[in-house]
Amino acid sequence: MKKSILTLASALMLAISANAQKVEFEEYKLDNGMHVILHQDNAAPVVTTAVMYHVGAKDEQPERTGMAHFFEHLLFEGTKNIGKGEWFKIVSSNGGKNNANTTDDRTYYYEIFPSNKLELGLWLESERLLHPIIGQEGVDTQNEVVKEEKRLRVDNSPYGRFLELVKLNIFKKHPYKGTTIGKMKHLDDATLGEFLAFNKKFYVPNNATLVVAGDIDFETTKKMIQDYFGPIPRGADIVRDFPQEDPITSQINAKGYDPNIQIPAIIAAYRTPSMKTKDSRILDMISSYLSKGKSSILYKKLVDTKKMTLQVGAINLSQEDYGTYILYGLPLGETKLEDIIKEIDVEIVKMQTELISEKAHQKLQNQFENNYVNSNSSVAGIANSLARYNVLYGDTNLINTEIDIYRAITREDIKEVANKYLNKNQRLILEYLPETK
Repeated sequence: MKKSILTLASALMLAISANAQKVEFEEYKLDNGMHVILHQDNAAPVVTTAVMYHVGAKDEQPERTGMAHFFEHLLFEGTKNIGKGEWFKIVSSNGGKNNANTTDDRTYYYEIFPSNKLELGLWLESERLLHPIIGQEGVDTQNEVVKEEKRLRVDNSPYGRFLELVKLNIFKKHPYKGTTIGKMKHLDDATLGEFLAFNKKFYVPNNATLVVAGDIDFETTKKMIQDYFGPIPRGADIVRDFPQEDPITSQINAKGYDPNIQIPAIIAAYRTPSMKTKDSRILDMISSYLSKGKSSILYKKLVDTKKMTLQVGAINLSQEDYGTYILYGLPLGETKLEDIIKEIDVEIVKMQTELISEKAHQKLQNQFENNYVNSNSSVAGIANSLARYNVLYGDTNLINTEIDIYRAITREDIKEVANKYLNKNQRLILEYLPETK
C-alpha cells in the first residue's frame, strides 16, 4: 500500500511539473553590451525591473574588501536627478518596493511596481548606472550604515562568524577566502578616488544584465529600454584571472571563537566544484538527503534517535568558481564534538559504499520538482532566476532546463560524487567555540 501511495505521489508531482508553464523570454544585447531579457506575464498588473551586475566580493582588491557590498548601499544615495534620500520615497509613493543584495559573485538591484510604472523603474535603474553621485558625504554616510550592519549581523550575532571562518580556512588563494561584508578598516582607508574607480570599472552596461518581467508589451518596453539605456557608454572590458586553489590532500584542523555563543559547534567543510557543474547539483541532492526536514538522515539519527545534537545540517554553498560543502552539528548535553563528526561520517561512508534506497531517491526527485515549480511561481522570482542564469551560468534557458539535470541524477551518481568529494583527507574540521573572557 505504501508503495502504491508513493507511486501515486510521484506521478502527481511529475504531472504538475510537466504542466508547469515554460518560462518564455526574449533576450538581446544593446550596442553598449548590456544584456536585456524580457518576460511577459499579463496575469496581474505588476512588473519587475531588475539589474544584475557581474561584480561581487571576489572582484575586490585584497586590501579593499567590502567594496562591492558597500556599493549596494552607496548607489541608493542619489543621482544627478534624484536627491539624497529620495530614492525610497519615489518608489514607495508610486506603489512599489525595491531592494538589493550582494554575494561574492554578483550584485542585484530590483524594483516591483504596478505595470503602469514600468518607465519609472527603467528610469531609476538607468539613473543608477549613468548619473550616480559618488561623493565623500555619501561615502561617509554609508560607511556608518555598513558598520552598523556588520555589528548587527556578524560582530554581535551568535554564530555570525561561522561562514567567515570556514572560508578563511578552506580557501588559501582564491578571493572567496574573504567575506562579502569585508573589513571595516579597508573601507575606512579607501579614498574617494578608489570608490570612483570601482564604479567606473564594474558599473558599466557591458557588465550588467537588465531583466523586465511582468505585465509588459514587448515593443513598447524595448523602445523605453533603448531610450534610457542605449545612450550609456560602454565600459572597458573586464578581465578576470583569479588564482586556482591547490587540492586539499590532508585534513585541515582549525579552531574559531565567538563571544556570542555558549554552545559550540563542529563543522566539516569540503571544497567542491562550480555551481555550473552537474556534480554541484548532485551535492544539492546529497544535502537534502542528509538534512532537509525532520525525516532526513542526520536529523532522525542525531536529533531524534540518539539525542546527540540540538541541531545538525548539511549545506551546499555553490558559487560561480568553487563550492563549499558544509556539515555541522551543535552538541546536546555532554556530547563531544568529535563524536558528532564520527556519526556524520558513518552516514557519508554509507553513501560511498551503498546506493541510497529507491524510496529516498524518489523523495529527492519530488523535492526538487517542487522547488522548481515554486521558484517560477512569481514574476519577481522569475526575474531573479533569468538574471542569475544569464550572469553566473551563461545560459538563460536553464530556467527551463536545469530541472532536467536534476531529473537525470541517479542513485549511482550520488554514490560516485560522495566518493569524489566527501573524503576525510579533503576537508576542514573546524571547532567553533565560545570565546572565554
